Amino acid sequence: MASHESYQKRRLFSSYFWVVVSVFIVLFLLGLQGFFLLNSQRLADYFREQVPMSVYFKDSANDVEMRQLEKTLQMADYTKSAVFVSAAEAAEKTKEDLGEDFIATLDGFNPLPNSIDVRLNAQFVTDIEIAAIAEDLNAKDFVQEVQYDKPLVSLLNDNVKRISFWMLIVSGIFILIAFLLINSSIRLSVYAKRFTIKTMQMVGATKGFIRKPFIMTSIKLGLIGALLALAALAGVVYWTNDMVPELKILENYEMLGLLFVGVLVFGILISLISTFFATTRYLNLRTDQLYY
Repeated sequence: MASHESYQKRRLFSSYFWVVVSVFIVLFLLGLQGFFLLNSQRLADYFREQVPMSVYFKDSANDVEMRQLEKTLQMADYTKSAVFVSAAEAAEKTKEDLGEDFIATLDGFNPLPNSIDVRLNAQFVTDIEIAAIAEDLNAKDFVQEVQYDKPLVSLLNDNVKRISFWMLIVSGIFILIAFLLINSSIRLSVYAKRFTIKTMQMVGATKGFIRKPFIMTSIKLGLIGALLALAALAGVVYWTNDMVPELKILENYEMLGLLFVGVLVFGILISLISTFFATTRYLNLRTDQLYY
């Protein structure tokens, strides 16, 4: 008898353990997916804002014209940053990149023009917007040319749309897998106590009374798994923030709150719903059906 009770306890503990492990793994991976999905727009904006645009001046452009255009660009709503780069500064940077004094080979002649390095705000880095900005700048008499990587802009925007679409598809599939996996684990833990459920029902206990301890236990297990998943997710968030500080992830309290609360609520809700239906199934079975 004692051996049988010990076996039942081990079996019950094992079923509870796997519920917690299933909830932890599924919620961690689901939270990870949600984290990247919620930050995909920020990440896309970050890469868009790294696309350089260079405004090159004619040799006849005077200092007042160049500085005035720099100030105008800095105040424009489409500009993230605009920095004037003199011909001498451009030459020094080129020397560092090449590792040799190319001006010396040209008998002191500097072929590099004065320019402004421009970074645009993400919403303006589209084929139409950036072309319109370049055309407007090219129309100025003292501007020689405006350069930016047109293929890169098109490729970047196409990839952002493609990645966003597939992330939504994968997220939907992942939610379905999460539900099925956690549901299966909880059904297994309830299955281990199916005879207890039927015994309680036979002595007159109501369905609500029987369900209550199972639901409370499941909520606790779901909460433990969710808290473990949140701890692991917090580590990923801090690591990502250190790797890409420009995204300022830790300053986005609304996103972090939505992510962490969503994972916690999903873990508890799925445990509650799965337990409710699992216990209902065994409450509706005849005694002889419990053996199958």
